Amino acid sequence: MKIWTSEHIFNHPWETVTKAAMQKYPNPMNPGVVGVDVLNRHVDTQGRLCSNRLLSTEWGLPSLAKTLIGITRTNTYIQEKSVVDPKEKTFELKSTNISCTNIVSVDEKLTYRPHPQDPEKTILTQEALISVKGISLSSYLEGLMAKTISANAGKGREAMEWVIRRLNTEIEELTANAQATIRIPMAAAVTDK
Repeated sequence: MKIWTSEHIFNHPWETVTKAAMQKYPNPMNPGVVGVDVLNRHVDTQGRLCSNRLLSTEWGLPSLAKTLIGITRTNTYIQEKSVVDPKEKTFELKSTNISCTNIVSVDEKLTYRPHPQDPEKTILTQEALISVKGISLSSYLEGLMAKTISANAGKGREAMEWVIRRLNTEIEELTANAQATIRIPMAAAVTDK
């Protein structure tokens, strides 16, 4: 088993990062995610938003790993469960592959929390447990997969920034349209007098 960990600080408040994380797919940085289906979403008795989603992905395994594992199909499915706790200001997301589990399992956990010294920043901690089973060179393959996960984590952070920029642009456009709409009737009222 291989354990991979990472920590990243976003220069955005927790609320902004959480909204972006919930709207992360599709994005141009992670084209391998080809579908996202919400299986269940509800607010629990503690006021937390609980979601269960199914992600359809084109698995970005290196060709050597595919050959050694014996995988020809690259379309895989990932179950993602998340809990957003607005009171505690935590967003925890756990994902696991549900395809090829007899050969490979990848369990990932992401946690978003406000930065303890700066509420305008958010800390993301990531952890992945990678296990290749029943294959020689499994340790080597786990290392290759950890490198792939690390590269994809960087793309994921870029995607988050892309989504945040897109959301901010949408807010600015809505604000400008609302202000223009308000001005038109007021201008008409002034000219009617």
